[in-house]
This record gives sequence, structure tokens and C-alpha cells, in this order.
Amino acid sequence: MSGKLFIVPTPIGNLGDMTPRAVEVLSKASLILAEDTRTSSTLMKHFGIATPMISHHKYNEHTAVGQLIERLKVGEIIALVSDAGTPGVSDPGFMLSRECRRAGIDVETLPGATAFVPALVSSGLPCDRFVFEGFLPPKKGRASRLAALAEDQRTFIIYESPLRLAKTLEQLAEICGADRPASVSREISKIHETTVRGTLGELSEFFNMNQARGEIVIVVGGKSISPEEKIHKNKYKD
Repeated sequence: MSGKLFIVPTPIGNLGDMTPRAVEVLSKASLILAEDTRTSSTLMKHFGIATPMISHHKYNEHTAVGQLIERLKVGEIIALVSDAGTPGVSDPGFMLSRECRRAGIDVETLPGATAFVPALVSSGLPCDRFVFEGFLPPKKGRASRLAALAEDQRTFIIYESPLRLAKTLEQLAEICGADRPASVSREISKIHETTVRGTLGELSEFFNMNQARGEIVIVVGGKSISPEEKIHKNKYKD
């Protein structure tokens, strides 16, 4: 009988965001796969979780996934966590989930913390339709990705490092237009959580003068369409 893989979100800052169900699943699992066992061990100790834990990250998941599938096939219950947030969302997890699906192994993902949802809602920008981009390519393909996003009418979300934030905002202002509305959220759910709202031009200027720290989420409003463009689009709509 096959076992089961649980994908378990963990707090992105405030430990109070850990759910009782997540603690229960991690406590009852036979094994926990952690992106960094040193980071996760602090969380496990805080909640009194003594389940054995091994490393599972982007550098070893290709070689480890086969053995893990075999363990799941014989009935083990395995839980996957990342350093913070939901595994698979800009973190390791997709490959193991995909291979479980191919092998007919049940995968259950618990609801929980992830950085982009509170950043999106706090931005004050439309939330009904949006695009999550995660981290942009640092070099190859970056310009074409930004150009495509600039034409999208949906709100889009980007993860960025504090060292690259000012440069990315500068590029976004150049490609999307300096007057495009946007927001920058940092350290979500932590003591120094802040959200700065404005146009891309204003945000670029602000963060060129104020070095950001911590984990960053950029939210950018979609491209506005003029009344003339709407008429033209509807005229040729199938």
C-alpha cells in the first residue's frame, strides 16, 4: 500500500502562523524533508517535533527523488518543508510532487503561509486576476520576460533580493512606464514588516536612496487599456 506525501507550509516570519494541523502532520510523519535542516530544526524544537529529518534541496533532489518514491511506495508518510512558506512556490518541491503523481502516490498540500498573497492584498492593486512570476531570470531571458509582463493587463508579482531591488525597479519603470502603480513589501509577518506604495518611478527613487533589507515582494499593476483600444479589441473579438 502506498504512503503519502504531505507538503507543509511553515511560517515566513511569525511563528504564530504555524497551524495546529501542520504541527500534527509533522509530528506523525515518519520522515521530514527539509530544505535546510539547520533552519528547520529550530522550528521543530520550538513545537516539540521529534520526527527524523533529512536535507532535500535543489542540489540533491534529482538524485534523492527515486529513493523517496520507493519509500513512499511501501507505505511511509513523508512531510516536505522549505525554509519558510509553501514548498514548491519558488522553493524545492515541484519535482517530488510530480514524481509522486506519476507513481500514483497521494500528495496532500496543507494551506498556509506564503509571501506573495499578503503582499498582493496589501498592495491596493487589483487582486481578481494576477500573475505570479517568482524570481526573474538574472540575465538570459530577463529582458524578454519584463517586456511581456509590461504588456500584461493583470497585476504581476515578483520576488527579489534586497541587493537587486533598486536595479529591478529601475528596469520596471523604464519598461512599464514610471507612472505604473506598484508596491514593495518586505519582511512580511516579521517585526519590521513594511509596504511602500507608489508609482514605479517613485519606488525606484525611494529605494535608490534607502537600502532595503530582508525578503522582498514587488507587486505591479497591469497595463491600462485606453477606451479606443477597448473598442478596437471588442470589434475584432471572436
